[in-house]
Amino acid sequence: MVNYTNRVMIALESCMGQEIAWPDRQGRATIAEHFAALGFPGCVGLVDGTLVKLSQWPRDDGETYFDRKSNYSLNVQVICDQHKRVIYFFAGMLGSCHDLTCLRRSGLWRRLDSAQLFDRGQYLLGDSGYVPLERLVCSYKRTGGDMDKVSFNTCIAHARVGNEHCIGILKARWHSLKEIRTQLRNARENAYVLRWIRCCIILHNFLIWRNDEWSDEDHPIELERDVDIRPPPEGVRELNRRGIQRRQEGGPDCTASICRTALSAIRVVCKTAINRSVSQPAVNRCVPIERDESRRIGNSRIRDRMRPFGRKVEY
Repeated sequence: MVNYTNRVMIALESCMGQEIAWPDRQGRATIAEHFAALGFPGCVGLVDGTLVKLSQWPRDDGETYFDRKSNYSLNVQVICDQHKRVIYFFAGMLGSCHDLTCLRRSGLWRRLDSAQLFDRGQYLLGDSGYVPLERLVCSYKRTGGDMDKVSFNTCIAHARVGNEHCIGILKARWHSLKEIRTQLRNARENAYVLRWIRCCIILHNFLIWRNDEWSDEDHPIELERDVDIRPPPEGVRELNRRGIQRRQEGGPDCTASICRTALSAIRVVCKTAINRSVSQPAVNRCVPIERDESRRIGNSRIRDRMRPFGRKVEY
């Protein structure tokens, strides 16, 4: 049975380049057009991390897999577009690792300044688990009652709900990602689990590319955290532009003036509906991202919990 499963996964992996790819310039412009309507012009993707639970304690250095939810797990970083398609993912880090740490170990982090992946003014949206950069706009960790920060976080939460839904649909379609029933005892089993995760993401994109409709009523999804999905106020698109720029340029120290425009936008009457209809980008419009070479930790005790558990996988 295992041999048959491996053959199927190998066949699915041969479709990797067609199903999971970074959008090219025209594709990024289409994504940015969608998020501009939500108040974030220049956003070309939503980034977030998810924990893939392991049913059994890993044999080697199992304590390093212990996550904040008191489970043994792997951390998977997922970047998706407005259609909940995964355009990049990075798997292979321990469940105890922070989302920012995992993203920093990815190949994408080393290419954030690449003109091939981002045009001028383009960036990713993330939650408060990340840090503000030129290519990464994230929400505040602590608002301290500051209405500017609260307003900005509300706008980001609404835009980022697409990533929460992407991960929720992924796990709802493939329930094995809610708990992988394979014990990690050696490098071979580590590679098997990563291949399993990779194939689930390939199939997820395969269905979306072919317009498979997902009904929340028939197949409810479980969000991993509470998300404010209220529509943003009228005028956020224009009023947030300068706040986003200051957040990128000023970094963590730019707190007082980051979202003055967002506050005034929140006070305006909320929109009753937002047009989310965006034309589908072509399948073959993609920019490949190099893979990380496989790494084997061996039997030595892991003292740095930020190291990958055996192999890093990203596309």
